Amino acid sequence: MNYLYKTLIYDNQVSLSVMETTDLVNKAIKIHSLNAAAAKTLGNMLTCCVYMSGCLKSEKGAVSITVKASGDVGTVSVSGDINLHMRGYIDGSLNGKLKGGYMTVIKDDGFYRPFVGASELISDDVSRNFMNYFDASEQIPTAVAIDTIIGEDGMCTAAGGVVMQLLPGTSDENRDRAEDKMQNFLNPAELINRMGASGIMQNYFGAETAEGHVYITNPDYICNCSRQKISAVLLTMGKEELYNIIKEQGNVSVHCHYCNTDYVFSKKDIDGLTNG
Repeated sequence: MNYLYKTLIYDNQVSLSVMETTDLVNKAIKIHSLNAAAAKTLGNMLTCCVYMSGCLKSEKGAVSITVKASGDVGTVSVSGDINLHMRGYIDGSLNGKLKGGYMTVIKDDGFYRPFVGASELISDDVSRNFMNYFDASEQIPTAVAIDTIIGEDGMCTAAGGVVMQLLPGTSDENRDRAEDKMQNFLNPAELINRMGASGIMQNYFGAETAEGHVYITNPDYICNCSRQKISAVLLTMGKEELYNIIKEQGNVSVHCHYCNTDYVFSKKDIDGLTNG
């Protein structure tokens, strides 16, 4: 099971999120047959996206994050919605090398005016890149400690992390308290492996959350594609174009990178979609 804990601490001036995403990352590894380096990078990106998806407000909210590494050697793309249905993929030969590329974030809270932010990748470490993003693009002081451990068998042993974000008007005292507390999470995946997200909440934030409200949700790797949705997209191509593809290739094939699924439409299928 995956977990996202969200609450306010330190006089309600600091937003706290604690994530455990081990099962989610293992789903991604199985879907995409990832090597260790790719699994770690995609796992960290998915965990960061869990945090950002957990901040959405609208029932139609969604967020997508795309990383293009330097020299066009590869791309990482992750997305999630307000229900914490997460998905993602990694291509190219990244092998964890991110520094020098760019990250783009698109957040849509369902009000038809998506926020688009971008920042340079200053490190191969995903946590540092996200801290830089929040500072440069959203101007919000944010501490990010996220990591993924991949075992010798290629599967994820532990994944997750801790994010603290200062709210407007945070006092210097509470800023210092948050900074001091974050020093405990230099190796967050090791803590996840030992005690889980619930253990982190209890052992490190129990006093702050004893009487406060803690919001708990369960993110999961769920792709939102379907044959019906793909069919609707194909119709936008027009009948002539679809039949040209049938003539050249024998069928119309669409691949979903997020769940590694191929949707194949025969001439009979296209006849049915276009009323032949």
